[in-house]
Amino acid sequence: MPVPVPRQRAIPAVECGQAQAAPAGGGPLTEGIPRTDDRTDDRKEATVENNATPGGGVPHDVTAAHTNLTLLLIEDDPTAAPIVPDLLDSAGKPIRMRTARNLTEAERLLTDDVHCILLDLALPAPGRAAGDELAVLRHVLELAPRHAVLALTASGDAERGAEAVRVGAQDYLFRDELDGRLLSRAIRYAVERKRSDTAERRLAEGKLRAQENARLERGLLPTPLLEGSPLRFAARYRPGRSRALLGGDFYDTVRTPDGTVHAMIGDVCGHGPDEAALGVELRIAWRALTLAGLCGDQLLSTLQQVLEHERDDDEIFATLCTVDIAPDGRRAGLCLAGHPAPLIARPDRPARLLPYDNNGPALGLLPGARWPRMQVELGAEWSLMLYTDGLIEGRIGEGRERLGQDGMVEMIRRQLADGLTGEDLLRAAVNEVRDLNGGELTDDVAVVLLDRVP
Repeated sequence: MPVPVPRQRAIPAVECGQAQAAPAGGGPLTEGIPRTDDRTDDRKEATVENNATPGGGVPHDVTAAHTNLTLLLIEDDPTAAPIVPDLLDSAGKPIRMRTARNLTEAERLLTDDVHCILLDLALPAPGRAAGDELAVLRHVLELAPRHAVLALTASGDAERGAEAVRVGAQDYLFRDELDGRLLSRAIRYAVERKRSDTAERRLAEGKLRAQENARLERGLLPTPLLEGSPLRFAARYRPGRSRALLGGDFYDTVRTPDGTVHAMIGDVCGHGPDEAALGVELRIAWRALTLAGLCGDQLLSTLQQVLEHERDDDEIFATLCTVDIAPDGRRAGLCLAGHPAPLIARPDRPARLLPYDNNGPALGLLPGARWPRMQVELGAEWSLMLYTDGLIEGRIGEGRERLGQDGMVEMIRRQLADGLTGEDLLRAAVNEVRDLNGGELTDDVAVVLLDRVP
């Protein structure tokens, strides 16, 4: 938020309508050089620091201990300059000054070490539209969007000054009511307000981008198409990237018109946004091909072609597990492309892994590879869990030992014995794996659970 301006700043006729008396005999901008006691009072004020970088905000780092403030005065009256060399910052150091008599000179002098611009609103502006009294200010704001700007206007022209602030200036001053102390403080406050406004704008822009990214990523997560199926579905997803919603893991589940339920889970090597995008492409391709009637080796061969065309690097590959469950729910076809075998749990026997002897290569590794489809018996009542390697590769404690598939099977057996099912089972599994790892997992984790209860 912008830093509030102390009441004692009291710009004459701008905020309180009272002008500060100036010593007799001085010109409008050469009067009011700060006295020793005034400078001492100024030193008591908080030091203004500007930490913005050249990419935005005020363009130069300012600390009272290391860097002087620099002012660019754009004023066609040569008698206006003598007050500026005597201006002091909050530490009592001189505020450096550059003077430009027109906008052409100002553009040449406007380098990154300038912190504030003091602009005479009466200056002519190129291409000035009829009746636009702030054309010169608009031109300067376009020329120097990262700099603090103080507008200088005639005494009593508060309406024009206020309009200048609405257009983009940090403050306005009356030229014939200025003194050195007032101008020094106005410069410092303008620099700080510009820095604060820029930081606030960047924060708002960052939040907006984060919200847009979140909406996009949520929209890319799958919605299972299981209408008409008696199977229950649950899923758990945790991307490895910090503050992301989508990782390189992907999954989907659809029911085709013949009553077959098709489920898939996969993992693109890597953890960045490119891998996440490729995972989404593979998932969408899988859904389209499945609904078109492809399955088994024909489906995986086509997905490998998609991967080869869409990947940015020939080293990128993806593991995949597909399951097609018959309409009666008692048997299924299983294809594994370098992926861990699913876990099946039934009331009459402990949870175990499905066979993985015919596991084919990951997609993208071997041109012309084949992926055999295995038939597995499921039974009348069962729970089938598909998962990515993020669930089994977390460490156990501080050593190098990992959970592994055997450790995962034992964990699921115990949680099933505790009566956990569906979403509760998946939540408990992912949380326990994270706790065993001693903190957040670095790899993406996706888990899908399908249940058949007669």
